[in-house]
Amino acid sequence: MTSPLTPMAIDIIGTPTLWTVTLGLVLGLIALDFVLTRRPHEVSLGEALGWSAFYVALPLAFGGYVWWAHGSGRGVEYLTGYLVEKSLSVDNLFVFMLLLAAFAVPKELQQRVLLYGIIGALVLRGIFIAVGAAALAAFDWVFLVFGLVLLVTGVKILRDAIRGHDHAVDVSSMRVVRLARKVMPVTEEYAGPRLTVREAGRRALTPFALVVLAVFATDIVFAIDSVPAVYGITGDPYLVFATNAFALLGLRALYFVLESALSKLVHLSYGLAAILGFIGVKLALHWGHLQWKSVPEIPTLASLGVVVGILAVTVCTSLVASKRAEQREQQETGEQPADVTS
Repeated sequence: MTSPLTPMAIDIIGTPTLWTVTLGLVLGLIALDFVLTRRPHEVSLGEALGWSAFYVALPLAFGGYVWWAHGSGRGVEYLTGYLVEKSLSVDNLFVFMLLLAAFAVPKELQQRVLLYGIIGALVLRGIFIAVGAAALAAFDWVFLVFGLVLLVTGVKILRDAIRGHDHAVDVSSMRVVRLARKVMPVTEEYAGPRLTVREAGRRALTPFALVVLAVFATDIVFAIDSVPAVYGITGDPYLVFATNAFALLGLRALYFVLESALSKLVHLSYGLAAILGFIGVKLALHWGHLQWKSVPEIPTLASLGVVVGILAVTVCTSLVASKRAEQREQQETGEQPADVTS
């Protein structure tokens, strides 16, 4: 049986009709998000929970369709790829949270910034998916390159996590911000969701434009990691795009649900490093299998089990570590008054 990642298996279920329907759905949902964010407002927890539930139900329903129409093998590939992309998208959210704080984005404008970030990520990943599909169809060694990219990224994430890397964002030192300031003047105050305003007789960028540019810059970095990661699960560009699209579309609502919880996922970096490292090994083994049939491959179902297991362990250990940190902080706070009186 042909492996789902071999060049011959490229574009198995992505018929023109299915591509058209999917792209239409994605564009329709983006247009709906623009309507919802047209009037700047602070997102309530109830609103965020409702849309998050919708954006979880939609990809699961689509996964049911893939399973029914194209068999359990394709269904497992889609589900595994979706879980990988969703876990990576949570890391996106953490970076978005840092950027929104660094740029002091008003609460009522945050969802519009997130929407621009999602659109940028979709466009960039669409380009990367097309380039990746063409490269994989032409050269087997691209699997090895993708695997090495993921292994290097995983090692970097793990190293930063062990060192306790400071994730604080220095706005003035960002290259994209410095470049934008050289091209156009920048106003001090936000002007709603406007990217530019006329000030002192000339056109100027707003801080809103700067934070959007910063988000776009991070989208490029995440696209480099996420596209090879899902190509390590399935070789079908349609499923790669679908998993990316469904994982990204719900980020705007998910951000406001997880905003307070993101800081509690203290072991997220370790989990992501493990997932990327595992998929990197899977891609390297697949390349080896293409060269020498005696080299074993990792089945997609086993990959699903590994990804789910890593995510479960990451969440559980993060919650335990956060709880212990809170208890230590409470104990230290409780001991302080006694020390003062003595």
